Amino acid sequence: MWHVVGVSEPEERVYEALTRRGQATATDLLGHVALSRAQLSRTLGRLVDRGLATRLSGRPTRYAATPPDQVATVLIAERERELLRLRTHADQLAKEIRRSGGTGRHPAELVEVIEGGANLRATLVRLQREAKVQIRGMDRPPYLDNPVSGNSEETQQLADRGLTYRVIYDRSALAIPGRMAEIWRGIQGGERARVASNVPMKMMLCDDRLALIPVMAAGQLADAAYLVHPSSLLSAVSELFEAIWERAVAINRTGVRGGAAASAADEHPDQLSERDVELIGLLAGGATDERIARTLGWSVRTVHRHVHRIMTAVGAETRFQAGMEAVRRGWV
Repeated sequence: MWHVVGVSEPEERVYEALTRRGQATATDLLGHVALSRAQLSRTLGRLVDRGLATRLSGRPTRYAATPPDQVATVLIAERERELLRLRTHADQLAKEIRRSGGTGRHPAELVEVIEGGANLRATLVRLQREAKVQIRGMDRPPYLDNPVSGNSEETQQLADRGLTYRVIYDRSALAIPGRMAEIWRGIQGGERARVASNVPMKMMLCDDRLALIPVMAAGQLADAAYLVHPSSLLSAVSELFEAIWERAVAINRTGVRGGAAASAADEHPDQLSERDVELIGLLAGGATDERIARTLGWSVRTVHRHVHRIMTAVGAETRFQAGMEAVRRGWV
């Protein structure tokens, strides 16, 4: 949970273990945080530097945790200041986009309009081929092409070149039949995927050089996109992605999770059928019982039985919570 205020997973584990003990030495904590002694020492040092813990005098060295309510107040205030700076930066874009921003480009050239399906696909391919470090994307309905056709092959090619490929999926995308399986194929190819509610737009970022943002008209995709060159607008799009990535939930069957994770590995069910995986995706996407029944070819009564089983397995109180918790645990 602490990841939303910038606390890493190891820091969270050590801080909460220390909080429960009041005071402890590194040796006291060693068997409770799944870290090596060197990793634990570095993590304790970071907690002290950030004010989450205090190093007490005496030998052996003992540590005391700062009370959680005090830590939360300080870290939330810091994150609010960061978000306020982002909002201020975004509010200035309308003015700054009319300047060259030091790029040497005429303001009118900072944003191109790419029209036509063939041109859009060619631009996507070019961005992927020209990327040197990473590709980042946000994905949400609607789609021009079949979203289940996917690009797992392209993802594998990027991974083979040593590039990072990160995508944030809107939870509504998970409810599309077959979409969860396609996302999983991308993950197998090296994609790092997370899911969030209300992803604001579709886009692809090529390193920090270019962004491709599809044009929306009346809630539908137009056969056109904006190609954004280095500028304040591009910086804001990049910061928006990272802000959403921080709060999004990782999709990962291996149990390696982004953001806040449990202090111990979550229990994985012995068997997850393909239908279970698809059901979890539909739950995380907010699908109704009737839609799930139509998609999976089940009766509504069968849907109720399987949903109840998954809710019980993850200790969830709502259907959506069950789907998101299963995703968080790395079950899909």
